[in-house]
Amino acid sequence: MNRKLNTSSVEFLYRAVLKLENMDECAAFFEDLCTVPELKAMSQRLIVAKMLSEKRVYKDIENETGASTATISRVNRSLTYGCDGYTKIFQRLEDDEQS
Repeated sequence: MNRKLNTSSVEFLYRAVLKLENMDECAAFFEDLCTVPELKAMSQRLIVAKMLSEKRVYKDIENETGASTATISRVNRSLTYGCDGYTKIFQRLEDDEQS
């Protein structure tokens, strides 16, 4: 875990998320926790990451998602130099679709 994020409050958040059991619980939790703009920003970054992992070009991503090139670049940096969180999630989602 990133040293800057290694705090008891962040750990509490992660543990709480791991306790969610279904889509309804997840939606209720995140709607309580986040503002609408925060949820939209997080979901946009996830879609951008998925498109980047599919080797889509910036211009197409920008046009389809409305994300700025700065956001796309930050997400790309996470995909390239991050902790592989996006990659793990995309693989698990793909595995679920194949089941």
